[in-house]
Amino acid sequence: MPQDKPKATGEFHCLPFHQYPVSASFLTDRGHVRPINEDSAAVVIPANQTAMYAKGVLVIVADGMGGHEAGEIASGLAVDTVTEHFYASRHDIQKALVEAFLAANSAILERARRDRKMAGMGTTCTAAVVLNGLAYTAHVGDSRIYLIRGGRAYRMTQDHSATMEMVNQGLITLAEANHHEERNVILRAMGTHEKLEVSTWREPFPLQAGDALMLCTDGLYETIDDDEFGQLCTASPTPEQACAAIMAVAASRDGTDNVTVAVVRVEDGSAQGQGAA
Repeated sequence: MPQDKPKATGEFHCLPFHQYPVSASFLTDRGHVRPINEDSAAVVIPANQTAMYAKGVLVIVADGMGGHEAGEIASGLAVDTVTEHFYASRHDIQKALVEAFLAANSAILERARRDRKMAGMGTTCTAAVVLNGLAYTAHVGDSRIYLIRGGRAYRMTQDHSATMEMVNQGLITLAEANHHEERNVILRAMGTHEKLEVSTWREPFPLQAGDALMLCTDGLYETIDDDEFGQLCTASPTPEQACAAIMAVAASRDGTDNVTVAVVRVEDGSAQGQGAA
């Protein structure tokens, strides 16, 4: 992996959300081959206390597509628009996330209409919000969310891809999908259609102390397998160190895509809570 400065780096954060302190970080890099990084990511912690305690920590990754510069613009628009609309919304967390995704889809389409060079651009987008021990998500495309628990990684999203559709229809196995020639064919993305179907969890997912959510783009999970994600995240004391360890492994391999990882972890706040009492 190139030694030049990554496109973006998320610093380590630790926030006392009642008895559930949260820490988060992210890293993204263009990888070995691509001339630019079309991935975008963010860890968002609102400075406004009201917003922080109402909406929590937002972690988001997006993988742009559409050729030179266009993919980078699409993924950046997705991250910026989702962030802005999510925290501005007066609706509950889940509804606000979905509305923010729809707003980002519209923003990308409008940008493409104004500039013909951007025609056809689009992006995956996967976001997680953590507040008071609960996780919420919105998801479009083939970027992923994993739950890291007890040293193992559990896939928490389903790829909106041609190969996953084949898996669902029983035409190929999940193992075969990982190496199928159509594994990068995306069936759902921001900026490709006026109407966007956003996937969510039916209910907020309850997290335990020590759990982490890892978000990543396909350039990473095509380089590192699920078992390794679990080991690397568990062996790292902080999300910042987990991101660094994962990216170091990716750098040692012959990946051809951009790579992005974000980790948000629920810390054990019992001692802090007892002290406050």
